[in-house]
Amino acid sequence: MTVKTEIPGYDYAKPASADSPVTLDELRQLEASAGWTSEDAAILQKHSRIFDEKAEEMVNAWRAVIGEQHHLAQYFFGPAGQPDEGYKASVKKRFVQWVRDAASRPHDQAWLDYQEEIGLRHTPAKKNVTDHAHAPALVPLRYLYAFTGVVAQSARKFFVEAGVSGDELQRLQDAWLKSVLLHVTLWSRPYTREGMW
Repeated sequence: MTVKTEIPGYDYAKPASADSPVTLDELRQLEASAGWTSEDAAILQKHSRIFDEKAEEMVNAWRAVIGEQHHLAQYFFGPAGQPDEGYKASVKKRFVQWVRDAASRPHDQAWLDYQEEIGLRHTPAKKNVTDHAHAPALVPLRYLYAFTGVVAQSARKFFVEAGVSGDELQRLQDAWLKSVLLHVTLWSRPYTREGMW
């Protein structure tokens, strides 16, 4: 896994990141519920070069889908109803790094804390704060869940282009799907009432 440069607002394992109220025991139970195994972590790590090299292309593809749908794109618009290009650029850098992290970071306390941070950055608690933006203050939870399909399924094209095939391709695709589901499930926690998550 590579952190290409110092990315503004990328607070992984830094004091600025949130502290997750989810315990490591609860995380292990969540992983078991998703069918996540050490083999999934191993295959993502084995192919981390793909994610490292193709992360920006993946994000560009996903952002193109967002850009084509006003109901998604509007969460990057300023008060005048126009795209905030500076905000979009800052978020993109962190999104690209998320792809790399998702393939290679261990699911430890720092990882768990940063998922809480990402979730908060989609809610009024922290959306816009990191980048001093003035976009809408909430990305509705329904869009985080629904967009999971795009992120999980469209990555297959990049795996194939990198020469992964057969059973290995299916294992990599399955691991990526589970990884994305785990991330989004953790991001959902700040949207819920205490005791309901």
